[in-house]
Amino acid sequence: MLEAFREEAIVQKVGGRFKLSALIQKRMVALNRGARPLVDLMTSNTMEVVVQEILEDKIYLDAAGNVAFADGPDFDQILQDTGPDLADL
Repeated sequence: MLEAFREEAIVQKVGGRFKLSALIQKRMVALNRGARPLVDLMTSNTMEVVVQEILEDKIYLDAAGNVAFADGPDFDQILQDTGPDLADL
């Protein structure tokens, strides 16, 4: 999984190292709050899940710097699924 960071392809796919870092951090927060992963991996490591989502073009940063999702069958549900509020934890 971390091998993906040794290649420039993932950095170029997102638009730079800063954007890659921001995308990973924001998506990991959503996953840790209970959002559903967009890929099927047999791991509980959220970093691996996020990297795979990026590699499969499932997520990206929009122009405002927010995590955006590629169109799919559950697009509306995915946008609504941000996980529980911090006050609930």
